[in-house]
Amino acid sequence: MSTVPVRWQDFDQDLYVGATVVRPGQDPYARNKFNQVESDKLRMDRGVPDTRHDHCRHKQWKTELPASSVVITFHNEARSALLRTVVSVLKKSPPHLVKEIILVDDYSDNPEDGALLGKIEKIRVLRNDRREGLMRSRVRGADAATASVLTFLDSHCECNEHWLEPLLERVAEDKTRVVSPIIDVINMDNFQYVGASADLKGGFDWNLVFKWDYMTLEQRRARQGNPTAPIKTPMIAGGLFVMDKDYFELLGKYDMMMDVWGGENLEISFRVWQCGGSLEIIPCSRVGHVFRKQHPYTFPGGSGTVFASIQSRMEMKKRLGCQPFKWYLENVYPELRVPDHQDIAFGALQQGGNCLDTLGHFADGVVGVYECHNAGGNQEWALTKDKSVKHMDLCLTVVDRTAGSQIKLQGCRENDSRQKWEQIESNSKLRHVGSNLCLDSHSARTGGLTVEVCSPNLNQQWKFTLNLQL
Repeated sequence: MSTVPVRWQDFDQDLYVGATVVRPGQDPYARNKFNQVESDKLRMDRGVPDTRHDHCRHKQWKTELPASSVVITFHNEARSALLRTVVSVLKKSPPHLVKEIILVDDYSDNPEDGALLGKIEKIRVLRNDRREGLMRSRVRGADAATASVLTFLDSHCECNEHWLEPLLERVAEDKTRVVSPIIDVINMDNFQYVGASADLKGGFDWNLVFKWDYMTLEQRRARQGNPTAPIKTPMIAGGLFVMDKDYFELLGKYDMMMDVWGGENLEISFRVWQCGGSLEIIPCSRVGHVFRKQHPYTFPGGSGTVFASIQSRMEMKKRLGCQPFKWYLENVYPELRVPDHQDIAFGALQQGGNCLDTLGHFADGVVGVYECHNAGGNQEWALTKDKSVKHMDLCLTVVDRTAGSQIKLQGCRENDSRQKWEQIESNSKLRHVGSNLCLDSHSARTGGLTVEVCSPNLNQQWKFTLNLQL
């Protein structure tokens, strides 16, 4: 016997969330790796600040837009976070633009987590009968979708004002566009909603880890007159994007051999660009997302299992006439510096949560440490085979060979002994060859970095994000 769906406004939040509250004495971070107690306190339709640019608030969106199927996958998600996600979609979207919300329950411990939400209008719930992981779960949701446009969201999001219209408008104009909102931050500790910068685009480092890149100066200048213009991005974060359903299928959906979570954002981003499409971040669309420092779920079989054959994916790319990866690097992401054959180590030079930073200085300027931002730029270094520590065409230079000597940036010279460094102690220290002194940060706050007598001090512990000798 079927039941009549209820409006989200009539859904009993207290009953739904109350069944899974954190008991006194329990760790509020244990299950979800965010503060579930704070999440559970919030109303399902709580207000969040409108973080859009003023120009967006006066913009008129096209009235004739395609409806979308919203696909949300989850596994053991906090009920309060999952409920806020779906309510924000229903509350903040024009009703005619959301055809359905498809919840794919990836074998959560309690099937009622999703089943109870299936009582709300427009929500369909699909439950896997075993753990399938993000990629196969998303494909299952996409296959079941009945709208012509797919919207993928994570299960701990909150949509902002008029978030959907600007995304659908771009896809309606060109079906080969894959578009993403600016992803605002929902604090994992207190669940405060904080607007993110509109000057960032997605990128990655050579450990194949997603990062946010600052737009180049030319890109920022081009946008000065139009802050609502789409931002071409080499990479999308992966959890939140909109894509034409037919185009998703044409490009091969997701690789069904990929397990659990991770890497799918890089893979689909490369594939879209190389196979004739484009990726954009749309500034007038804002969606909040809870960023966590740990995964709350397990990886069945381990997270280091080797990929299976990719032969079918290679054949698909050939069939679609896709460009080689070299084309992507040269035409889509030219600002990503490719390590060359002279590099021993590359990337950020880390010391705990801080990184070696030029501080914006050029020739004859000092260097220091600054909080690691994973965006390259002032924090991108290479240790070369000729023992130089380089930032573009500048090298770390020891002013004189005595303890306490200041480090400066100077133009690289092939045989300058003041610029020769080597990694010692399992690559955890940088020793200046000419003086046998070690790079030290203890004076960084007052006068920049120095070289000091080598010691076990943490001020002398350094690690490149990509060490090609390992």
